[in-house]
Amino acid sequence: MINQSVKEFDRAGSRIAADFRAMIADSEDLLKAAATMSGEGLAAARVKFEEKVSRAKTALADASQPMLEKSRETAAAVNVYVHDNPWSAVGVAATAGLLMGILVAKR
Repeated sequence: MINQSVKEFDRAGSRIAADFRAMIADSEDLLKAAATMSGEGLAAARVKFEEKVSRAKTALADASQPMLEKSRETAAAVNVYVHDNPWSAVGVAATAGLLMGILVAKR
């Protein structure tokens, strides 16, 4: 379940990275064209750039949604477990704190 979510997030991240690379390339083209283009050419380049930005925003929102849902599910499951097993949760937290303290003290 979590592996599937991670894979989906990685695929979405790759799409977002590709969109941002394209957006950067388009912005560079827009800057180069700004010096030589007429009003119409510049307006067309601007529209294209705005479309890329919009697509990147949508991809980011789509990629983050499944992870947010999984995080909420996980938090709910942890909440139920802690309420059902409070002393186990205290023991796990104390052990984690102790281990972190030891690791920090060594540095």
